[in-house]
Amino acid sequence: MNLTVKTAWLPAFVLVLVAACAGLSFAQEITPEQMKAIYDEVKTPYKYGIILEPPKNKSVDCPNVFRYGDKWYLVYVQLEKDSENKTLGYTTQLAVSDDLLHWQPLGTILPAGAEGTWDQCNSGGGVSLFDTTWGGSNTLQTYEGRYWLSYLGGPHPGYETPPLFIGVASTDDPSKPKAWQKLPSPVLKTTDEDVRPFERETLYKSYIFRDPDKTLGSEFVMFYNAKPPRNSERIGAAISDDMKNWRRYGENFLLENKHPTDEKRGVISGDPQIVKMKGLWVMFYFGAFWKDGAFDTFAASRDLVNWTKWEGPDLIRTSEPWDKTFAHKPWILKHDGVVYHFYCAVGDKGRAIALATSKDMRQQP
Repeated sequence: MNLTVKTAWLPAFVLVLVAACAGLSFAQEITPEQMKAIYDEVKTPYKYGIILEPPKNKSVDCPNVFRYGDKWYLVYVQLEKDSENKTLGYTTQLAVSDDLLHWQPLGTILPAGAEGTWDQCNSGGGVSLFDTTWGGSNTLQTYEGRYWLSYLGGPHPGYETPPLFIGVASTDDPSKPKAWQKLPSPVLKTTDEDVRPFERETLYKSYIFRDPDKTLGSEFVMFYNAKPPRNSERIGAAISDDMKNWRRYGENFLLENKHPTDEKRGVISGDPQIVKMKGLWVMFYFGAFWKDGAFDTFAASRDLVNWTKWEGPDLIRTSEPWDKTFAHKPWILKHDGVVYHFYCAVGDKGRAIALATSKDMRQQP
């Protein structure tokens, strides 16, 4: 009789356990309604136009915008060329604005490294520890009394010539056009012992933010895109306790996209920017070549590991002469009720930095 009772209870227990596991999985899902609400919150249908043109025979790329004091600052990368018009590599530049619309370049904050160093041809950076609160202060947080950025660096001239590694630099004042202090060695390399298959050739754009809850086990989190030889770029993560020593998180990438009919075709998921919106992590990133062109989109997560990708309209796509080739590489913020979407525009102005907004700002003086 006792055996019969125990046997009878077993299926019910299994069903409860399965239901509990299914409920846990379901709790990680972001619903279509939540994804649509994010899209409606961040969409910017009004293209303001180019806000920063490249200097002659150069290109500008990868906008990062933050507030410091009573002004706005734009950190961006610039593709340098020599006197014979041969491509050298990236430096990192700074511009300033009073209103997020009109920008004045200030100068270089991250030059290429000295001859013989690991980053002698490339120092393409983006700010770290941006306030991730959506519609928050839009300022940079400090660590050990300093402001931080991460950058892709490499020793070979040309456009993103591999290998490219990730380095870190800091400053006491992010508003000044002076060189940030670099750590002497890269913090992530393609030759590290913990390198994963998806990142064995090149490490690209990185974004470091602070997570006080230590969701992944550490306070500082880095998301970045990378690729193996002759393959797609995917987005993975690393974590740190001190901004200087980094270790990979997990055994593989956290986000990828594929071409719908040709899985061997190389596509790009890159340049992640992460914010916190109504309890959800939202990753803005750009995509390329799994459908026509290059464009900005987003994904959302509850735990920074499982990401639900938006399948609806792109946040930015080509439509104007100045972005007729590519409209991609997002930096998105909200200020005074207006969403500002900065992006790299490739078109009749070369490779420049453009802006789209949630409110029509084209009549602003």
